[in-house]
Amino acid sequence: MTDPRLAKLAQVLVHYSLDVRPGQLVRIDGPAMAAPLITAAYREVLAAGAHAYTNVSLDALQEIFLKQATDEQLRFLSPVSEFEVERIDAQLGIWAHYNTRSLTGVDPKRQAARREATRPILQRFFDRAGKGELRWVGTQYPTNADAQDAEMSLSEYEDFVFGAGLLDDPDPVTSWQKVRDEQAKIVRFLETKDKLWLTGPNIELTVRAGGRRWINAAGEHNFPDGEVFTGPVETATSGRVTFSFPAIYGGREVDGVTLTFAEGRVVEASAKKGEDLLRAMLDLDAGARILGEFAFGTNYGIQKFTRNILFDEKIGGTAHMALGAAYPETGGTNQSGLHWDMICDLRSDSEVWADGEVIYRNGTFLI
Repeated sequence: MTDPRLAKLAQVLVHYSLDVRPGQLVRIDGPAMAAPLITAAYREVLAAGAHAYTNVSLDALQEIFLKQATDEQLRFLSPVSEFEVERIDAQLGIWAHYNTRSLTGVDPKRQAARREATRPILQRFFDRAGKGELRWVGTQYPTNADAQDAEMSLSEYEDFVFGAGLLDDPDPVTSWQKVRDEQAKIVRFLETKDKLWLTGPNIELTVRAGGRRWINAAGEHNFPDGEVFTGPVETATSGRVTFSFPAIYGGREVDGVTLTFAEGRVVEASAKKGEDLLRAMLDLDAGARILGEFAFGTNYGIQKFTRNILFDEKIGGTAHMALGAAYPETGGTNQSGLHWDMICDLRSDSEVWADGEVIYRNGTFLI
């Protein structure tokens, strides 16, 4: 029996997050094991009067490609992908895994080469989204593999996923609109500030955001959501940070990441586990060593690390930073084939200062 919350999730994604309108072209991406949610979303897109089509993948194909493709195939940019990114009006991405570690045995340099090859598609996607020409949202379909990573049973993980999306509320859309209103106060405050200094057990870091736009993320792009983010000034990040949780990339876990920044760029990097992948991604292209995003997690209903960045970057009381591509709507200009989020816990013995005053202490804004 299909969980009735999936139908509710599909309704919220299509009508709230994507705001699908009649006549639009909507692509639904997801693996075959997410078929119940893909099907529910397909029904909702058609009900909205739009044109739905699906891009359903098989879990094993990415591993096969990355291991067996020739150098020419790794660098091939499909004209179909180039066409699609220009024509779609909305994209729903659904994540689900049979095996979250399926790419562990892939050479990091091959992953980096593929990422570099597809950078034009990523950049064009961001450009169109930043101009309001394209709406997108990504969400999680609960699976045993993802539940195992989160150290939960499947039923516990389903309750976690749907609960984080406020789908147990009588009217989830109204609940997310309230989240947006609360976060709008934080955004208005931060947009009056320039220099942010973060200090704590694992961080002594300065970023600048003067003249940049802070984005109120309340379920329109990620679902569930709960963050405020910006594109920091590309040349101004300085200091050192050790990220509190493993950084997951392509199914591989990179733990104990420590980065040192000077004049906006990573100048030193190390990791206790997975350092080869870290270094390969930092050397991906000229923009990979620059922060494209700086954000505060504001979803205090999420407090547990689950090894899934969709949820983990939203943990209330944390900050996260993404190496690589900036979202153009923030005013950020960094371009890269990489966008890799890493999380620093600020819930204990930590402060954030803005232009000389404390604005945040131990995971809570003081505004």
